[in-house]
Amino acid sequence: MAETENVYTDPKNYVNRELSWLEFNYRILNESRDKAIPLFERLKFLSITASNLDEFCMVRVASLKDQVHAKYKKTDIAGLRADEQLALISEKTHRLVDLQYSTYSRSLLPALKQQGLEILWEHEELTEKEQQYVDGYFRETVYPVLTPMAVDSSRPFPLIRNKSLNIAALVQKKSGDDTLEFAMVQVPSVLPRIVELPNCEEGVRRIILLEEVIERNIHELFLNYNIVSAHPFRIMRNADFMLDEEEAVDLLEEIQKQLKKRQWGEVIRLEIEEKVDKRLLKILKKELSVENEDIYEISGPLDLTFLMKLYGMGGFDHLKSKTYVPQPVPALMNEEDIFTNIRKGDILLHHPYQTFDPVVNFVRQASRDPEVLAIKQTLYRVSGHSPIVAALAEAADNGKQVSVLVELKARFDEENNINWAKKLEKAGCHVIYGLMGLKTHCKITLVVRREEDGIRRYVHLGTGNYNDSTARLYTDCGLMTCNPKIGQDATAVFNMLSGYSEPPAWNKLSLAPLWLRSKFIKMIRRETANAREGKRSHIMAKMNSLCDKEIIANLYEASCAGVKIELVIRGICCLKAGVAGLSENISVHSIVGNFLEHARIFCFENDGSPEVYMGSADWMPRNLDKRVEILFPVEDESLKEQVIHILQVQLEDNVKAHILQPDGTYEKIDKRGKELVTAQLQFCEEAIAAASARKQEESVDVHETRRFAPAEA
Repeated sequence: MAETENVYTDPKNYVNRELSWLEFNYRILNESRDKAIPLFERLKFLSITASNLDEFCMVRVASLKDQVHAKYKKTDIAGLRADEQLALISEKTHRLVDLQYSTYSRSLLPALKQQGLEILWEHEELTEKEQQYVDGYFRETVYPVLTPMAVDSSRPFPLIRNKSLNIAALVQKKSGDDTLEFAMVQVPSVLPRIVELPNCEEGVRRIILLEEVIERNIHELFLNYNIVSAHPFRIMRNADFMLDEEEAVDLLEEIQKQLKKRQWGEVIRLEIEEKVDKRLLKILKKELSVENEDIYEISGPLDLTFLMKLYGMGGFDHLKSKTYVPQPVPALMNEEDIFTNIRKGDILLHHPYQTFDPVVNFVRQASRDPEVLAIKQTLYRVSGHSPIVAALAEAADNGKQVSVLVELKARFDEENNINWAKKLEKAGCHVIYGLMGLKTHCKITLVVRREEDGIRRYVHLGTGNYNDSTARLYTDCGLMTCNPKIGQDATAVFNMLSGYSEPPAWNKLSLAPLWLRSKFIKMIRRETANAREGKRSHIMAKMNSLCDKEIIANLYEASCAGVKIELVIRGICCLKAGVAGLSENISVHSIVGNFLEHARIFCFENDGSPEVYMGSADWMPRNLDKRVEILFPVEDESLKEQVIHILQVQLEDNVKAHILQPDGTYEKIDKRGKELVTAQLQFCEEAIAAASARKQEESVDVHETRRFAPAEA
């Protein structure tokens, strides 16, 4: 038995987390290379790979560099030390960047030109008329905003902000001194990076990037110098700050301090134009303390996230996917208020196929309902103009007890959340800033309402954030219920978050970091035992990431016992699938589509009595051990069928799904001779059909009511 266990936990049977993430970014990049996808959607996918890579370097690569500096020798899940991981990451990332730019230059640019949109790579490509326009634009709009910076004995090398785009130059005094000096100017982010050129021939639109406009006119910034060379460059800094929460007197104040430091952390990566003057590169390398493996010489425009702005250009709708309008939820398509509808039975929400409006309306109606006594909610990431936050503030203003947990440690949303926390406090809400040492990642809202038969608790539980903007882009599920046992658990959750009250037992909910891991392990082992006893066993699970060693080891054991395990994992997967004697009964599907797959759903066969759960947690150590997460059951039989249907359709997807191979690569399914299934498209069609059918039912109901209504006196 011990030998078998060693097979399940042997590092060679695991994939490094960071390399798996890079594989995910390759899958996104493949979408930008797929000519079957509308051209502007391909631009968007390429832009996403660039922004993903920025965050990966600032956080994951930075964290590994910190480990190397600290001489940390412990190996990861795949048996690799931090320095070994960095070497493999560097090699794979350089290949990824090369592929990004070959996709941009060789595939997307020619295709755009065919469609009448030309992106000029260099200012030398401008016509004479365009040169006049660009020079005029520089003098009138750009020049007043710029701050040229020279470096000499009295002016030290400037501090360069994280992710800012800059132009570095070697300059020489016109007075005759042949000494080369360094100078630079930051490309201002307050101006549009895309500059559209006028006077093009009919049917053609040409654009140039702002850095090229500045580079063309850089001599105007250094009038007493000759410009020897000038090249755009960009840096990534370590943004993975650490908080000593026990020492922090004021968590909010400490995070604000750390946010400022994020702009000036260690340089992790330098991007610079491929044809850079080597003398200039040598200066940057020395001043920024960058190693060769962290320098990326780019054959194209730096920072491809500008393609997302290009996607927003008007006049190219025919090159984009048709915009989908989220549909109403059938159970709420009537004249009754949301509380009456929830009392009729649990309501399943499936975003963005169904609108996020019911979640907003749930809080908004609660804020205005005179019978509502209290509203409690967790907020992890919210939108810039959040209607939910506005409703919570209104509720406090209306005299209700409002408690909000705002997680200040939500990475890259810290500043936004600090602003919301302050506004909610000013409005009279009781604001909690999360728990010490843990991130509160669960998505739960509790409304306490006074009714004829006593106090009733209404609860919304979700797999995604209370963010009305991302709810149009991320696939998530939610449940609205007034089940008394879930209501009791919800109260216990908020008492635990706001004070020191920990319930002796839970009715329906399972929480991390104390109970959720053991719950998952217990359910996986139950399927394993059932398979060994010849009973029905099957696991279907959908999540963003799988990298928890204990979970994976138990899945391997379940597979070897004969349990069929079907996983839908968007991003990181440290498990090896389809390996003989280890995981031949495990398949892993990764769907990359127009919407970002974000829901977490878990289904366990349980010998013919399936148990279905949804929640906020992935199968990752951070979710199971270092965050407050909630797993909630779906018990209504019709809703349970709908959730299982979601999993089954995703597993049948043969258009957007990539299948994990035993060697760790991902391949798309051979579609020849098969009926095409695109899960996201099918869910859109099903949501439209369900809403349409409900609308017809309502129409018939209204007609019948009028037909049999008593005549007026």
